[in-house]
Amino acid sequence: MTTDNPVQESLRQSKERSDGMLEWLRGTGKAIIIIHDNPDPDCLASAMALRHLLAMKLSRDAVIAFSGMIGRSENIAMAKVLEITLIPLELVDLDEFSVVCMLDTQPGTGNNSFPPDRRVDIVIDHHPQREASRQCRWVDIRDDYGVTATILYEYLLAQNITIGTKLATALFYAIKSETQDLGREANQPDRDAYLRLFPLANKRLLYEITQPKLPVEHFRTIHSGVENTTIYGKLLVVNLQAICFPEVVSEIADYLIRLEGIETVLSMGHYNDEVILSIRTTNTLLNAGEIIRRLVAGRGAAGGHGMMAGGKLDHVPGDPASLKELEAFLTRGLLAELSIGDVTPARLIEPQ
Repeated sequence: MTTDNPVQESLRQSKERSDGMLEWLRGTGKAIIIIHDNPDPDCLASAMALRHLLAMKLSRDAVIAFSGMIGRSENIAMAKVLEITLIPLELVDLDEFSVVCMLDTQPGTGNNSFPPDRRVDIVIDHHPQREASRQCRWVDIRDDYGVTATILYEYLLAQNITIGTKLATALFYAIKSETQDLGREANQPDRDAYLRLFPLANKRLLYEITQPKLPVEHFRTIHSGVENTTIYGKLLVVNLQAICFPEVVSEIADYLIRLEGIETVLSMGHYNDEVILSIRTTNTLLNAGEIIRRLVAGRGAAGGHGMMAGGKLDHVPGDPASLKELEAFLTRGLLAELSIGDVTPARLIEPQ
């Protein structure tokens, strides 16, 4: 990428890649868009954008499919107010589709429920490339981007496609939330997209998305998290134990990384028979994605990039003793990864 005008260079790449993808798609049939489990704003907006691209350039509709649940109140509000049509993957007959597109996730990552023996044709993502993605027909992976939605925004721009108010709102909110208002892992194309989309976004809808009413479980989880937080110098570990929905683990990690003196947060919670993990860090010298993959190696699946990452461990008992043992195991590994030596653990709130 040239240093004098990175945005123009990225748009040139997006034009070239979207031209090739669309040309190949002309000779194919019905398409399905797969997003990762428990979808977040980035994959929701990206799917909305790709569906619009296919409709405008090929006069073809596409089904957006997901697994898991949308639990975070902001994400529920986003899907509702922006009228994003989603279908549970388990209700889809995959034999009806001749094209499979995967957004904000990749084959073999463990964070999507698409059958591993099924072919994936198109992958567009901003996470580091996985080996299985090399087998796909069209791959556009830009791990220097903060948001997958920025890539899809560039596709629409490169193809001279009008972006309506709701789609602009979705894309803007995806960039806003994923990069924490451009403060986390945003590159120049992300910043350019954010600034260009803001005037097009519906501010009333943005307010409804960002300020939803919160269920009582949200506040109970915060209470539980604060009570079950241990600090090891610049590292904070929070064990939420049983949780109502998976997304709350990353939500609490984002919340607690703001604690004064804390540089890295590991958040964990038990959902069904899995332990959901999330890492956040403000240390730009670390790579959270690589760290979490090493932490769960041989026991689960994980991925991410510099400042944020997530993963899960399968078939974990939900009793307090087992979760405490797992917390200790993960903490030891993370302390070693961060080269934190002898430090006296401290509770955020001492038990009464």
